[in-house]
Formats: sequence, structure tokens, C-alpha cells
Amino acid sequence: MARFGSSAAWLFIMIGLLIPSLGSLMNIGILLFGTAVLFQIITLPVEFNASSRALELLDTNGFVVENEIEGAKKVLNAAALTYIAAMASAIAQLIRLILIRNRNNQD
Repeated sequence: MARFGSSAAWLFIMIGLLIPSLGSLMNIGILLFGTAVLFQIITLPVEFNASSRALELLDTNGFVVENEIEGAKKVLNAAALTYIAAMASAIAQLIRLILIRNRNNQD
């Protein structure tokens, strides 16, 4: 659902930008994109929990030896941090879209 909202948002946003008389479509696009951003924020703790559970499973099932645990932990933390980067990027993009909409409404 979040992927659909994010993808569909751009169609509405572009039409709203290209055809100013249909500016309300841009608002719908921003709302859809905002929903996708909200979903990213809500699922962020789940992603961090998944990394810690994965490390525990790797260790418990013997997939990593003692000297590899620290490296595996770094890799899994880096993977979780990609979600923070994606979320920050999405929030910045949402703010940018809102500013563009506000600028277009003033013209």
C-alpha cells in the first residue's frame, strides 16, 4: 500500500504541476506521498528490531563464529541505517513538495 501511495503520488503531483487548474491533484499527490512517509516512520523500529533478531539468529544457529559477530553486527546496523537515510530523504522531499505547492498557490 505504501509503495502504491508513493508511486501514484508522483502521477498526481506531476499532473497538478503541469496543469495548474488541476492543482488539487497535487494536494492529493502530497497526501499520498505523506502517507508513504508516515508508513516509513512507523516501520522504522521494526527494521531495527529485525537487525537485532537477525544477529541473534546468526549467532544462535552457528552461522557466524565468535570473531565474526562484531562484523555481522556492523553490517546489520548499516542495513538498518539505510532506512533512516531513506526516511530522511522522503521527509525532505515531502517538505520540498509542500513548499512548491505553496509557492504555486501564491502565484
